Order: sequence, then C-alpha cells, then structure tokens
Amino acid sequence: MLERKIEARLKWEVENLGGLALKFTSPGMSGVPDRLVLLPAGRVAFVELKAPGKKLRPLQQKRKKQIESLGFKVYVIDSYRAIDLFVQEVMK
Repeated sequence: MLERKIEARLKWEVENLGGLALKFTSPGMSGVPDRLVLLPAGRVAFVELKAPGKKLRPLQQKRKKQIESLGFKVYVIDSYRAIDLFVQEVMK
C-alpha cells in the first residue's frame, strides 16, 4: 500500500470527525511530521505517515522527540488499522 493512500484515508477520516488534517511544512526545518490534525474541542495532533513497514528517519525521530517534549502527541501511521486506532485515541 502506498503512503499517499494512507494519507488520503487519514484526511477523509479526520474530516468526517469535523476536523482538519492540514499538510504541515516548516520552511527551514526539515523532518517535521506530514500532517497537523486539528479536531473539535481544541484537540491537536501531529501525524507522520509512512508506507507499511517503513521507519522514521533519524531526523524525523529527533523532530518527534522535540515536539513531544513540548507536550504534543506525534503519531506514526502506516496502515488503515493505525488510522482506526488513532481516531479511537484522539476521540476519547
């Protein structure tokens, strides 16, 4: 399965929850997560999308730790099942 199919599904699922899955880029800072997810009631999450079985690159791991050290959750999603688990967690 291609990463872009997983990304499209994530976007669709988030929009069905009334949220936004914004493409996230940060000029001058490589390795940031792919999507900034904004959900009702002020819930925010960062999502890095990967093809099934692919791992974070070292710089992505560093950015994940930096963002999480500020109190934000960074999810790594590599399957439709991982999207389902993400939705369950963020909608608690």
